[in-house]
Amino acid sequence: MSEARRKAAPPPRRKKHWALRVLGWLAALLFLGIIGSVAAFFIVYQTTKIPDPNKEFATNTTTVTYADQRNPLGSFYEQNRHTVPLSQIPKHVQDSVIAAEDRTFWTNPGISPSGMVRAAVNIARGEQLQGGSTITQQYVKIMYLTQERTVSRKLKELFIATKLGRQQDKSKTLEGYLNTIYFGQGAYGISAAGAAYFKQPDPNKLSIQQTALLATVLNNPSLFDVTDSDPRTKKRIIDRYHYVLDGMQQMGTITEAQEKQYGNSLPSLKDLRKKSSRYAGPNGFLLDMARKELAQRGFDEDEITGGGLKVTTTFNYTQQKRMLDAAKEQPKKNAGLHVGMAAVQPGTGQLLAMYGGPDFLKSQLNWATTKARPGSSFKPFALAAALKEGKSLWDTYQGDSPIVIQGQKFGNELNTDYGDVTLMKATEQSINTAFYELVDKTMEDGPSKVVDAAEAAGIPASKTLEKDRQAPATVLGPDAYASPVDMANAYATFAAEGKYTPLHVIKEVRGPDGKVLWSDASVMKQQKQAFTPEIANLVNFALQNVVEKGTGEGAKDLDRPVAGKTGTAGGVAVEDRKENAACDGCKDGSATLTSWWTGYTPQESTSVLYRAGATGESDLDPYSDDPAFFGGNWPLKTWLAFMKAALDGVPEAEFADPDKDQIKDTSTPTYTPPPSTPPPSTPPPSTPPPSTPPPSTPPPSKPTNTPTKTKPTQTTTTPVIPSLPTGGTTKPKPTDTPRTPGG
Repeated sequence: MSEARRKAAPPPRRKKHWALRVLGWLAALLFLGIIGSVAAFFIVYQTTKIPDPNKEFATNTTTVTYADQRNPLGSFYEQNRHTVPLSQIPKHVQDSVIAAEDRTFWTNPGISPSGMVRAAVNIARGEQLQGGSTITQQYVKIMYLTQERTVSRKLKELFIATKLGRQQDKSKTLEGYLNTIYFGQGAYGISAAGAAYFKQPDPNKLSIQQTALLATVLNNPSLFDVTDSDPRTKKRIIDRYHYVLDGMQQMGTITEAQEKQYGNSLPSLKDLRKKSSRYAGPNGFLLDMARKELAQRGFDEDEITGGGLKVTTTFNYTQQKRMLDAAKEQPKKNAGLHVGMAAVQPGTGQLLAMYGGPDFLKSQLNWATTKARPGSSFKPFALAAALKEGKSLWDTYQGDSPIVIQGQKFGNELNTDYGDVTLMKATEQSINTAFYELVDKTMEDGPSKVVDAAEAAGIPASKTLEKDRQAPATVLGPDAYASPVDMANAYATFAAEGKYTPLHVIKEVRGPDGKVLWSDASVMKQQKQAFTPEIANLVNFALQNVVEKGTGEGAKDLDRPVAGKTGTAGGVAVEDRKENAACDGCKDGSATLTSWWTGYTPQESTSVLYRAGATGESDLDPYSDDPAFFGGNWPLKTWLAFMKAALDGVPEAEFADPDKDQIKDTSTPTYTPPPSTPPPSTPPPSTPPPSTPPPSTPPPSKPTNTPTKTKPTQTTTTPVIPSLPTGGTTKPKPTDTPRTPGG
């Protein structure tokens, strides 16, 4: 063969790069995965059967018990419904609900792809399985499934909704939904909702504005509770109401002009159905608080009222019973007088007992959770902030009155002069000028640090606190910073050697099958060291001297280690504010608006607050024979009546000893005692309370409080929290006003 005819040798093959081979395998696996997923979907879809509906649609009662799980506290079971055919439900009613809940209802396959993605993300993150459900999905959950929150239940919901969307006429689904969905106020279905909110059970007679509001509420009857006076709730309702009207306008149900017209105001509500009688009495406040916390924990109204939940609260049956008895220990003249009380277990954040008022049905204003001016009971937070700054209990400060801060003059109660005093003495005697000098002159950015300390202890952050971060009087609690529940938990942080635990009233929630859906073990994981044990022990040491030598001497009758602080806040009574404005502040500080005693042992922290008048802004002084309604008088007496009974049989516990070097008195302050003429003592009430009367020499100042420090005997061990007695048988917002710093 000639050379010309010989074929040229083929060029050598180039091997594929390893990365390309890997990408090829990954693409193949992805393709197989997609095919497998699609195949699995269709297999599950074909095998999924639409179960029989919950024929009677009988909601399961949610039961609520005390912490012992034996004594019932109440139940959540409200079912009021009346079925009407879709032909009797006008289009604007249908459209309002569709605009609110599922604007693609008529065209979607029963599920929302975007909602499924959100659900998948929530599952991956371990978050709650909710949100993004279509009307069909919501209907499926109510009629065919349980309220449990599991991945399998959510997946079953998606498949049944998909199948129902293909097999059942949309009109039938909408009819079922409109007759079963919960609208709040115990109303299930559009007819019952119309009757509950507007006294109109016939959907044909509901106006567009009325149906838009009903559609607003059904999204979350707790979040959009029309009976809630909180401005934040009202804003949420208005925003959601406008969202519904916007959807109706986009759907062509109403015109732009109508949307603007209807959006100007909400429709007038008729007298809403009264709360169930199960809320009657003082324990109705407990049941209401438990219900609100369930909503905060993510349980919706369907679950709360018809999910068959077994709810265990933190409320102690015996403690609650004894608190109700103690609430009766009030002055003989008590018409218009209000007392709020709360007891918290240190180290756990559990609310053991609460008194918010005599009857929840008559007034839903909870005096135990409504914020008020804390007065001098805010001083322990200033003490903690100062100790954190390296201050000593034996540093000396100005005790004479007045003192000039930021160009303003501030004084002590009754303008008493004390001379130079130690921080210890200032705490015992609740000397205002010394605390002003401490916070506003010796601490950089002092008021803000007081706020930080208060929030670290457990006082909830608020706009009121935030705006007072630079106010000179912040240390004396002149504005509505805290409620008795807040104060009890904040002082409990000191009792627990500086450990803060979020306050809560739900201990455990189980589903109908007995599975735990939520427990307060998750709350304990949020516990944090707000203050070092050294600082907390020093605060406890100083506040024990408030009891030993100061304005809280009456608490010594408890006959066990006690720490605490009195507090009062002065201002202008609501009845005098018009006159005060006309006379250019002639009545500033003339009234005592709040009077506190918050005291604690290592096992229990209890706060008592007295207020007067319908809004709690009237003068307390007419109810007392003292120069003012002192915290060391009736608040302490009421506290003592409760704590004596509450701790009966509970072993005594000691506070941990502070560092000996830090409690060694290194000062030689000049102390000028009050004038020799003693202040008027408080005559005993005509019906003496079971507690020991206040000390023979009452505090020299108005709503302030005073103790002097001697070192109490203490142990060095961390306080143990013994179990509290349980059991027994079952038995039947202040406004911003002219303020005067409290004592």
